[in-house]
Amino acid sequence: MHTKLRLNLTVALAAFGLGAASLYAQAPKLVPAPIELPKPGLEGTPPNFNIPNLEKPSNKPRPPFLVPADVTNVAKGKTVTSSEKEPLVGDLTMITDGDTEQVEGNDVELGPGVQWVAIDLASPQEIYGILFWHYFQPRVYYSVVVQTADDAAFTQNVQTWFNNDINDKAKQGAGKNLNYIESYEGKLVDAKGVKARFVRLYSAGNNANNLNHYVEVEVFGRPAK
Repeated sequence: MHTKLRLNLTVALAAFGLGAASLYAQAPKLVPAPIELPKPGLEGTPPNFNIPNLEKPSNKPRPPFLVPADVTNVAKGKTVTSSEKEPLVGDLTMITDGDTEQVEGNDVELGPGVQWVAIDLASPQEIYGILFWHYFQPRVYYSVVVQTADDAAFTQNVQTWFNNDINDKAKQGAGKNLNYIESYEGKLVDAKGVKARFVRLYSAGNNANNLNHYVEVEVFGRPAK
């Protein structure tokens, strides 16, 4: 009886070990996302922002953001649309041209109030991270919302990954995320490998004026399986 019990237990443990090994073998290899940060722009010491719900700036580099090894910036060169067809300054193609240089003139300026930009990734992607820069100086942009969806109208599989629009100006639901200060590292949002084709970002002015800006948006993903 005891011998049979020990034998069954041994077989069960061996099967568990093989199952765990199989799961480990199937787990994707994770590597740091291929993020190439620009040189810092006109940053220096951030001003004393008297803004509620503000994230405390970190003096440490952002930790590596781990993704599967075949992930790339799938937004580069992709089509951008906006709530404003004609930006006040720049061209919408600049938002996905791969140029993140933190200098004056390398940004797209949209009009006042709530504005959005959307990127068509051309086909469904597994999206792991969304990285974006609004401006090359320390500023706080308001009502920042980051979403993904399956369709351009954002009616199918709409998911919100970041939302600090506490007053619901963008009408996408009141958010609970913190305001943050722009830096050369940009704002990186974890999208958890969601499958989607479209990415949309909202903002509603900033602490310096009521205009909206984008230097670049990068989307780290791979073709959906």
